[in-house]
Amino acid sequence: MAQKVLVVDDDPIMHRVLKHYLERNGYEMLGAKTGREGVDIAKQELPRVIVLDVRMPEMSGLAALRELKESESTRTIPVIIVTVSADRTTQLESKVSGADAFLLKPFRPGELLEQIKNLAPPEVPKD
Repeated sequence: MAQKVLVVDDDPIMHRVLKHYLERNGYEMLGAKTGREGVDIAKQELPRVIVLDVRMPEMSGLAALRELKESESTRTIPVIIVTVSADRTTQLESKVSGADAFLLKPFRPGELLEQIKNLAPPEVPKD
């Protein structure tokens, strides 16, 4: 069974590109367009990794990150923050809030895949 990766981003192009790339590399992608939707899906599906954009409607990625890390069911799920904001404050706030990795947009899908593999190595099939 493929490991689930939840991508929380309001950009439909990002969803299409990452879905194609992740599925080609053996992952199942779940998608959410808002921080609130992402938190709800994470609590229901318990993905192996969460990729979380910072700037989104309804609930920012950082607010969603804090909620995920405060919840008993999702606190141990690794979170990769992705953002166009290169400022030090966003990076620091991400780390303090519990992010496990940080990528600046635009990034190559291979960079994201490397982070996912580092945080959640592929499971070895059981015979």
